[in-house]
Amino acid sequence: MINDKTESASPHVLPTLPYANNALDPVISAKTIGFHYGKHHKGYVDNLNKLVAGTEFAGLKLEKIITETAGKVDKTAIFNNAAQTWNHTFYWSSLKFNGGGEPPAALKQKIVTSFGTLDACRKELATAATTQFGSGWAWLALDGDKLEVVRTGNADSPLTKGMKPLLTIDVWEHAYYLDYQNRRADYVNAVLDKLINWGFAAENLG
Repeated sequence: MINDKTESASPHVLPTLPYANNALDPVISAKTIGFHYGKHHKGYVDNLNKLVAGTEFAGLKLEKIITETAGKVDKTAIFNNAAQTWNHTFYWSSLKFNGGGEPPAALKQKIVTSFGTLDACRKELATAATTQFGSGWAWLALDGDKLEVVRTGNADSPLTKGMKPLLTIDVWEHAYYLDYQNRRADYVNAVLDKLINWGFAAENLG
């Protein structure tokens, strides 16, 4: 007889938030974090574990699941939940209390080379985040030797395009609606001004 406990063991776990639920107040409230992290993110992790159990994707790393299932109609549910699990973990690290300001020197130089100025990069991120139709994400990503601002719909990410994500802004409604209602631009600008974690982007740049 199969050991039910062993069979139901979860290969993917909800990572610990890098800060307390109220750490991003007042830009993002503890209530929003509670629902976003505790309900939405957790839901993607739980669904993914159910979907990959007993399949060839069981035991694979998230990035591998994402790239192996991207664009495959019969694997859409697995892709969506794997990508959203990864995207959300990446998003939490893209934010920090008392963020914004100036990026580390090496990243700033790369930004200036790619966009002309830090302000131009910031404006591109804001535009990508505010003009993404429906649910999705705005990303700063490395494409070859150049930084690019990319927007993706639903669960998609630069990983499926062979690019290296550096940071992201979540523009699904559950990321901001409790605090900002339909004022997505206010949320995006507040994140860029006060929470964006340039240090995390610099670490990803390497």
